[in-house]
Amino acid sequence: MTEQPSRRLLLVHAHPDDESINNGATMAAYAAGGAHVTLVTCTLGERGEVIPTDLRHLTGAALGEHRLRELTEAMDALGVEDVRLLGGPGRYGDSGMMGLADNDDPDCFWQADVDEAAGHLVEVILEVRPQVLVTYDDNGGYGHPDHIQAHRVAMRAAELAAGAGWHIPKVYWNRVPESVAEEAFARLADELPTLPFSKVAAVGDVPGVVPDDRVTAEIDGGAHAAAKAAAMRAHATQIEVAEGCFALSNELAQPLFTTEYYELVRGEAGAARESDLFAGLAAGAGVGEAS
Repeated sequence: MTEQPSRRLLLVHAHPDDESINNGATMAAYAAGGAHVTLVTCTLGERGEVIPTDLRHLTGAALGEHRLRELTEAMDALGVEDVRLLGGPGRYGDSGMMGLADNDDPDCFWQADVDEAAGHLVEVILEVRPQVLVTYDDNGGYGHPDHIQAHRVAMRAAELAAGAGWHIPKVYWNRVPESVAEEAFARLADELPTLPFSKVAAVGDVPGVVPDDRVTAEIDGGAHAAAKAAAMRAHATQIEVAEGCFALSNELAQPLFTTEYYELVRGEAGAARESDLFAGLAAGAGVGEAS
């Protein structure tokens, strides 16, 4: 039996591209350091808006297949080899933005039974045995139904997995400190004449912005900035990347953060402001076993 890496990180995201925007530098840093990084993506983003005009013919399943290829290229850029689709390819469809009729599609992720979907994730947890789980807060960062559902499924799976024999010691939510976001947006406003975007987004457009004292961990991914930018560029249907910033289909510039921030919501912090998501955990493959 092959011995597992001593550090095992699991990230749960809603669509291809979410992982690179939120956690690209973190994933690259841990993968480069020898940790086993597992990404579970819940949908293929079949209802996403396509930016390049020459790809706007892609819709539905065809867009989902294309975005899966983008995801594969992005993970190659980050050095992440373990990528899963929750329940298998196409098991859960994109739900569209909150309030649209798409939310009522019985095959969309928003309509999925949480325990059933969590069961698929439990299978991954029991196989990988992660010590750290990263996902969104209970608002999904910004209120998208698939992000909210990803949060629900991830948190429920952590509970179910503990009962099945594997307790995940540390659970984090993606965050951005208000002061960091405000400073970054002020910089973008000054640089706007040199950017390929006509306007700058608002601080409130960034998922997971919270008062600084809510943030308990920050990962300095500066050494992996190029990898994160390359991963984001791989998601070409969804993201346009420029120097130090990016835009989605709304064409509003947002900062491209290479230091990524987290709030510990379950487990013991290794320090007041951690610089390592595994801080405080004993070394070794057995870390995190349920008692």
